[in-house]
Amino acid sequence: MTIIDAIIQGVVQGLTEFLPVSSSGHLAITQHITGTNAEGNLFFNVMLHVGTLVAVIAFYHKLIWSLIKEFFSMLKDIFTGKFKWSQMNYERNLIVMLVIALLPLFIMFIPIPGQDMKVKDLADVFSGAQILIVTACSLLLTSILLSLGIYFNKKNSAAGFKHMRGNSSGTKAREKYTVLDAVCVGLMQVVAALLPGVSRSGSTLAVGEMRGINKQKALDFTFVLAIPSILAAALLEGVDAIKSPEGINVEIPVLIVGVVVSAVVGYLAIVIFKWFLKSDKMILFVIYTAVVGIAFIVISVIEMTTGHNLFSGMPATL
Repeated sequence: MTIIDAIIQGVVQGLTEFLPVSSSGHLAITQHITGTNAEGNLFFNVMLHVGTLVAVIAFYHKLIWSLIKEFFSMLKDIFTGKFKWSQMNYERNLIVMLVIALLPLFIMFIPIPGQDMKVKDLADVFSGAQILIVTACSLLLTSILLSLGIYFNKKNSAAGFKHMRGNSSGTKAREKYTVLDAVCVGLMQVVAALLPGVSRSGSTLAVGEMRGINKQKALDFTFVLAIPSILAAALLEGVDAIKSPEGINVEIPVLIVGVVVSAVVGYLAIVIFKWFLKSDKMILFVIYTAVVGIAFIVISVIEMTTGHNLFSGMPATL
């Protein structure tokens, strides 16, 4: 791998990790078009995730620090009997709901009956398929979810406007999550982890909006939730990379360039995403994921008919 390769992959990882277009879906598409796979560079891919982890921590460092302080304050209140669920402030509510939203991820480690694999292994099955019908349909699902998010966001905004005008029928969008909100977001995160093409950031944002959460608060929840999720994925993949025959099969300068580029681009992607959401331009991501999804549904149907990869000419089967 060259430094140019590292820069390209760092840019792709940084952009697609946080923009609502699905990094796993784009990785599967890239590998399908080029006829390659990422197994030989597994450790490099892990370090790219570390780069995006640095990006989200850097962007939300003030919020993260306030959450850390509030966490220890909450522990003190719990042990002294002063903790009250109904009186949680925003930071304390966010901590509790983040923990609840992470609990559904344990579904990933449930063994599949009759198979020598766990639920999480389905992600490798889908992303490694020779024909990308699952990835294509998942991108279309992302487009639908983003569309629903836009619809409910507008509905929440209209209701909030009525609320400010003194109309009792209007309900202002919420900033705090409930247990049900967190569980719904957590379950959607599991779906996004299993299906290449379902954007984690886009789908969890949309679920938050559908549940009546303020769009910017829903996005903040989504990005902060990404920290333990990315960290867990990096640790699991890192162990697999070290155990693999290739091991750490990448030069240090190349590795450093890839991590730095993914971190810088990832940070910019968060800024861009927040701007798109604030200025109500999310429709561009709806169109993009729909076009790519439909295009690869057509390509997948052709490949199933011909039995060959349209790009590499290699045999392709389901």
